[in-house]
Amino acid sequence: MRENATGQCNVAFLGLGVMGYPMAGHLHTEGHLVTVFNRTTAKAERWVAAHPGGKLGETPKAAVAAAEVVFMCLGNDDDLRSVVHGPEGVLSGLRPGTVLVDHTTASATVAREFADACARQGAQFVDAPVSGGQVGAEKGQLTIMCGGDPSAFARVESLLRTYAKAATWMGPSGAGQLTKMVNQICIAGLLQGLSEALQFAQRAGLDPLRVLEVISKGAAQSWQMDNRGRTMVEDRFDFGFAVDWMRKDLGLVLAEARNNHALLPLTALVDQFYAEVQAMGGGRWDTSSLIRRFRPHDPGS
Repeated sequence: MRENATGQCNVAFLGLGVMGYPMAGHLHTEGHLVTVFNRTTAKAERWVAAHPGGKLGETPKAAVAAAEVVFMCLGNDDDLRSVVHGPEGVLSGLRPGTVLVDHTTASATVAREFADACARQGAQFVDAPVSGGQVGAEKGQLTIMCGGDPSAFARVESLLRTYAKAATWMGPSGAGQLTKMVNQICIAGLLQGLSEALQFAQRAGLDPLRVLEVISKGAAQSWQMDNRGRTMVEDRFDFGFAVDWMRKDLGLVLAEARNNHALLPLTALVDQFYAEVQAMGGGRWDTSSLIRRFRPHDPGS
């Protein structure tokens, strides 16, 4: 990636949610020239106020006008299309030679669509969904899975590593999104298994925290067990990755499975369990709240 004499790169960051806000901040901290855009302008104004030297783009077109690399971190396919297309959208201001990097967890279809659109303008596209949640974004410890032309990945890899512990090229356009789907399949299954296991431990009269301490040292250990086991026992879910977002992600997974004929019976079942959590008013709870499905049936609850 071309840098000036001081090592700075001119970048734009679109989408300052719980993930995008700190990610853009890491780029600024590393000395890059960052212009931000957010559909809620007040949030972009707060970011600029907190990051001296940062700039505000009033529209996506304005934000990307001088950028060598453009990053996006939005909500879903529809959000992406609304920001990318149109007279004031990203594509209307994207210069030839620019790399557009999308951190949104979205469909592989929209990734390929944007890759084609960028190519028509002499630009490049990298689909780059992330794993690690808000804490990972704040600490600069995300895992990023990337799809696109390997030359485009090579141009942006050093920038990605300002907020990632790992950034890996997975294949052509859409491969990053497909890899994120694999990630979400694994998380859904792990959390359902952990929910059942903790319920079983409690019904069996065991101390669930002591059980976690013991089995986390063996083959059952996982990130979910280490980081969510205790809070699940303590019935705390007001943090982390929301159920609403997990259902969005699992919807992408199941739609892709219908296309590629993958069999995902457990994933489909857990998706419906998350629907039950939403019906309980838990749409904004952390995904570990799957265990709440069992608690109305527990003695004394």
